[in-house]
Amino acid sequence: MDHAAALLDSGGPAAVTLREVGARAGVTRGAPYGHFPDKEALLTAVATEGWQRLADAVHALRADPATTPIQTLRAALGCMITTSREHPHMYRLMFAAPADDLSEVGRAARRFCDEFHAVVAAVFGDMEALRYEALFLTGTHGAAGLEASGLLSTGTAYADADALVDTLLELTVGEDLAKPTDP
Repeated sequence: MDHAAALLDSGGPAAVTLREVGARAGVTRGAPYGHFPDKEALLTAVATEGWQRLADAVHALRADPATTPIQTLRAALGCMITTSREHPHMYRLMFAAPADDLSEVGRAARRFCDEFHAVVAAVFGDMEALRYEALFLTGTHGAAGLEASGLLSTGTAYADADALVDTLLELTVGEDLAKPTDP
């Protein structure tokens, strides 16, 4: 999987071939075909792993007793931005699956959403969590996408994805709450 993800990072989906994954893994070029019937299945597995890593990161943030719920929320949104910056092709691939996907990638995405819902519910309560969850996910995904496309670096926005997410937090939870506090 790591070799497929590295190929994806280096050149997008077109750079990923099962034969090259086998070569980079030090096995025969045909060996990956024993695990994946085709390139699409391999890319689906890479996207699934991306969602699992994001869900694991948010779960770890939730388990940290040293952070406030708002700090956890900001860090969870930061995980999305970091994934978009460090693995832009995988990030786009992760969001390419439809929301009602019942496959393994859909289940992994749902797990992330469940973890994220718990983070948002800790700040806003369970009754309001769905509304704010959608707002934060769409806002962060949009900011990350604009940044990845270069539209935020044109000098017209005067912000990066982090600054936009901080503004979104300030607008929803209050300026004092959105700023990290000193321990």
